[in-house]
Amino acid sequence: MPVTDAREKAQALYDARRTRIPIPPFTDDDPSLGMADGYAVQKELVALLLADGDSVVGYKVGLTSEPMQKMVGVDSPDYGPVLASTVYRDGDEIPLDRFIAPKVEAEILFVLGERLQGPGVTVTQARAAIAGAVAGMEIVDSRIADWRIKLADTVADLASNGAMATSSRIVPVEDLDTRLIGMTLTRNGELIDTGAGAAALGDPVAVVAWLANVLGENGIALEPGHLVMTGALHAAVPMTPGDVFRAEFDRLGPVTIRVGAGGNA
Repeated sequence: MPVTDAREKAQALYDARRTRIPIPPFTDDDPSLGMADGYAVQKELVALLLADGDSVVGYKVGLTSEPMQKMVGVDSPDYGPVLASTVYRDGDEIPLDRFIAPKVEAEILFVLGERLQGPGVTVTQARAAIAGAVAGMEIVDSRIADWRIKLADTVADLASNGAMATSSRIVPVEDLDTRLIGMTLTRNGELIDTGAGAAALGDPVAVVAWLANVLGENGIALEPGHLVMTGALHAAVPMTPGDVFRAEFDRLGPVTIRVGAGGNA
């Protein structure tokens, strides 16, 4: 059975987001907590954030690569909502004082063109519902101290989502083999990692199908205009003030972020 104190745990995460003071892992006190418990907390946390006037503009899917799944000890991805207040554009400065321990990941994003709701959504159906692919970066962050997360902790914490940045260029996917989209990531002009679309569940479009089916079990649909972040194509990279990250994707083009200290750091 999911945790009975989901609201209390959600409040602790909500407070950590506001104060930028991390909290101990929930799984320290109760190692038996699992994915269902995490989603119960996540639901309560989202309600608190929406009550502040925020809105859901899409979803991030995490743990889409086999190495990440093995690290956390699972055999499937997880997901969390993307909030409107956390979306940045190509070239924006990302203020570090909005986060606790942020890291950057380059990812392929999709923009939904049609409503998509599971169960039973196939990869072919997901591809048909996608308006286009976009170059993107996710800023992952953990409200759990020192990133000492287990599955229930990260799921509760909006799948460790902090923010996202997207290019303004939307590329149709009809003739695009998203598995073969290559990516290079540079920091201050120096190459630090590479990746390809196949790192995300073998095909980033399969991530959209998986998400639609999981959300469909809860009566939730992906709506036109929703953004879907399909998972990191490389290991997450810590961010420091002054860094300039640029991810260059085949066919999709580049997306760049600048890292600033922020007004309160």
